Amino acid sequence: MQKSVRYNEGHALYLALLARKEGTKRGYLSKKTAETNRWHEKWFALYQNVLFYFEGEQSARPAGMYMLEGCNCERVPAPKGCSAGSAKDAALDKQHYFTVLFGHEGQKPLELRCEDEVDGDEWVEAIHQASYSDILIEREVLMQKYIHLVQIVETEKIAANQLRHQLEDQDTEIERLKSEIVALNKTKEKMRPYQGNQEDEDPDIKKIKKVQSFMRGWLCRRKWKTIVQDYICSPHAESMRKRNQIVFNMVEAESEYVHQLYVLVNCFLRPLRMAASSKKPPISHDDVSSIFLNSETIMFLHEIFHQGLKARIANWPTLILADLFDILLPMLNIYQEFVRNHQYSLQVLANCKQNRDFDKLLKQYEANPACEGRMLETFLTYPMFQIPRYIITLHELLAHTPHEHVERKSLEFAKSKLEELSRVMHDEVSDTENIRKNLAIERTIVEGCDILLDTSQTFIRQG
Repeated sequence: MQKSVRYNEGHALYLALLARKEGTKRGYLSKKTAETNRWHEKWFALYQNVLFYFEGEQSARPAGMYMLEGCNCERVPAPKGCSAGSAKDAALDKQHYFTVLFGHEGQKPLELRCEDEVDGDEWVEAIHQASYSDILIEREVLMQKYIHLVQIVETEKIAANQLRHQLEDQDTEIERLKSEIVALNKTKEKMRPYQGNQEDEDPDIKKIKKVQSFMRGWLCRRKWKTIVQDYICSPHAESMRKRNQIVFNMVEAESEYVHQLYVLVNCFLRPLRMAASSKKPPISHDDVSSIFLNSETIMFLHEIFHQGLKARIANWPTLILADLFDILLPMLNIYQEFVRNHQYSLQVLANCKQNRDFDKLLKQYEANPACEGRMLETFLTYPMFQIPRYIITLHELLAHTPHEHVERKSLEFAKSKLEELSRVMHDEVSDTENIRKNLAIERTIVEGCDILLDTSQTFIRQG
């Protein structure tokens, strides 16, 4: 017997109290009941991804609540029955209607209306952005930045303390040198038999001193020039030049990758998502989610990483990259979901292309000059190679990083984590593809085959 879902009423009342005081959007709306199709005015309050409604603004307990995670909110025209007639119908015609479509099946849409158009637009925008997962991602990014800033502050405190001690030691050394200079001046005064005048100095001695001063300056410049040339030709300088070139190439590659993700999201994902909300959708929202999965999150992550790289280049020749990878590593698990879903997304896309309307619409998107003649499948493949590209770049970077370098260990740790993630993704993709191929074969058998449903069965070859 299936157990019933447990509901914590105390927690819900606490959230309702927070919504009344701190909700992102609050006010009166008219709600259409599903049983009687009548409109009743309620006081609504939106808090994070939960929408509460009360009988009135002073009501202590909510009359109901809706979970908005994964929902879609859009404006709708007024019902046909409110077009003409009495004064009541004319008043209803001035109402502004919008509907909340829930992502899961079995729950009817929530129909709402209000009198002010601006207020209706604000409600639609607030409900559209009510996503708890986005808040968690933003909180994680801010937490990583906060930890990084705390580490920087602690390092600066230690450096300031060391500098303070050095200044105190230098002040002591300056005082000692001053006392020695005073003592030497007194000794020099005692040793001079008489006060000589520079004008009475022999001209030949002046020439000799001038030549000696010139030679000392020439020898000093020559020695410094030799030191600089020796360093420029040294293996260490050559290694540093190659290391800087690798970093510059990495910034250019990251800029190109962010542009590719931008084209994928803005030229394909968002237009198809809008098309799925039309009256005659050529594709469903589920298919759009299956094809693109978390592409927007990956684009957001790499935009932050690219901004960090450009900030490091601005501080050249001091290039410290390990802390950027420390921020990037905890969030790379989203790549596991994308890579695991990649083959399935291509299958869903191939099935959707059998629909002529969708195929025609997709060709229009691919004709966009920003796509540069590339197909949607090409853009979906780019994230598959990003983790191996990072591993190759870190391998080349470590090859030209001295063992005593300050970030050597951090780069080695980042490389090991990326290699481990790459192996896990490869194994998961292999297992997932094996199961899908076995299921495809099992569907072709008329009466089915139970042994192919065993996950221990391995696909060897076809034909």
